Amino acid sequence: MSVIDHLTQITNVLVIGCGGAGLRSAIEIKKSGLNVCILGKRPKTDAHTVLAAGGINAALGNLDKEDTWEQHFIDTYLEGYGIGDPLKVEIMAKESPALVKEIDKWGANFAKLKNGELDQRFFGAHKYRRTCYSGDFTGLSILKTLLKKSEELKIPIYDNQYVTELLIRENTCFGAMSFNMTSSERTVHFADAVILCTGGHTRLWKKSSSRKNENTGDGYYLGLKAGCKLIDMEMVQFHPSGMVLPEEIEGTLVTEAVRGEGGKLINNKGERFMKNYDPKRMELSTRDKVAIANYTEIVEGRGTKNGGVFLDISHKSKDFIVDKLPSIYRQFLESQMLDISKSPMEVAPTAHYSMGGILVDPETLSTSVEGLFAAGEVAGGLHGANRLGGNSLAEIIIFGKRAGIASSKFSKKIDKQLRSNKIIALAHENIDKFIKKGDELVRPLQHELRIIMWTYCGVIKNQKSLLEGLSRIETIKNKLNYIDVRIDKHNCEDLYLIFDLQSSLLSAKATILSALERNESRGAHQRSDFPKLEISNNFNCLVSMDEKSNLKITKVPLKELNEKLKKIIANKTREEDIKDKLIE
Repeated sequence: MSVIDHLTQITNVLVIGCGGAGLRSAIEIKKSGLNVCILGKRPKTDAHTVLAAGGINAALGNLDKEDTWEQHFIDTYLEGYGIGDPLKVEIMAKESPALVKEIDKWGANFAKLKNGELDQRFFGAHKYRRTCYSGDFTGLSILKTLLKKSEELKIPIYDNQYVTELLIRENTCFGAMSFNMTSSERTVHFADAVILCTGGHTRLWKKSSSRKNENTGDGYYLGLKAGCKLIDMEMVQFHPSGMVLPEEIEGTLVTEAVRGEGGKLINNKGERFMKNYDPKRMELSTRDKVAIANYTEIVEGRGTKNGGVFLDISHKSKDFIVDKLPSIYRQFLESQMLDISKSPMEVAPTAHYSMGGILVDPETLSTSVEGLFAAGEVAGGLHGANRLGGNSLAEIIIFGKRAGIASSKFSKKIDKQLRSNKIIALAHENIDKFIKKGDELVRPLQHELRIIMWTYCGVIKNQKSLLEGLSRIETIKNKLNYIDVRIDKHNCEDLYLIFDLQSSLLSAKATILSALERNESRGAHQRSDFPKLEISNNFNCLVSMDEKSNLKITKVPLKELNEKLKKIIANKTREEDIKDKLIE
């Protein structure tokens, strides 16, 4: 294929990803007077944002007057075990109240108190009630609101587009290559700036809250190949509660709102076992602790016959459950014919959130590549070693907006744009090389990778398991050139699946290499051969790619708290609380 055999699309800023972060970025760009367009793999009404069900955090103090942005900062930073970027955490804690109110006014329609203020519920490890919500479908409510706003602003959104490559010349991004996932028609997108809002990589695990063909690590692949660095890829959050049945939806999320509204975790002996893991906070402990507790009960033989533990909300009235947890109530009825107002659910840990990601500037979301930005789950730095429930939806609207502002400023200041026909030709070649007959099929290899990651890089791992996982990943990688990929004008599923697999293999390798470097257990990163947290391991892991596509891991010192934040922690938190957090 020659360089002229493609469509060409030109815009000021290109947004890759049509979830909450991408939409919020685009809205800000359009409001600044620039042209913007959004590319999405999934239908725009069904982006991954819809799976963030339980709520969005803002220190409004509507129920607990003592709550402040400072306390939100403390909860997020300390429960992330001190390896998050303090400035990024501060920005989120400060800006979430205004943006949560804004999106509610735009139409998110969060639950209200009798006085008209936003209602707030408890989420795990938050000192106060600060999670605003729309039932248990908050992400869907936010997505619909942002879509409506985008339509009002006439922002073009192109579904069914698979981005294979960012176009880079002299460390400057000038656009992207994509193809239509049905027709295989290719488009070269020229842009002054590009924002990656592509999500994480949790579909790489057998038990995952992500759905088929999403969260496969394609954003990390695009970023690494473009010249970006990744940070803290070993920090993958396993949510405590994913469904165990039926097998085809294994891992589907059971929102933390169930525990927030009073759900109890019980083992097969009828014991409320969180008393053995966090007797003070019980089911409202941090996600890493509850996930480890559930995992331990299961592997030590105190789980259910289906490999889970019981999560029981049946002590609450049916009216309460239907009002507070309508989606979960329907989810179990439709999938298992189980009435959760009468019987407990069975749940087990599930790969849920990528806390690491592309290294960005916390204020502008810019990367080390000129004109390239990243926001949402694809970007690292906010959550450290453990993400608090409700922070992800705050993250997408706050840093989506900031990425939109920064990319707009970048577009307005440049006088000319570098382009390269050679780079475009290489992008075509990188697609063409996969289209050929072969002896392997991609779906079985994807399934094999998911089993590898769950078995060797799961909730608890060790050096032996990680090295074995790395070896098995290389075996799959060696089969890439022998995969059967055929396309026609009506179907090119094989083509986008092989790109997904290529991205997944690289993201999996980055995760395992980072996990091997962190010889301790900290938050979501649990090593059976290094079961304790080591204060001397206060570092971030950076992943970079060299010209031969080899990955390199570098340990860098943590960003220090400034004097203002040090005083906030000293004033708001007892010294022994901080000490306990660092040695637990």
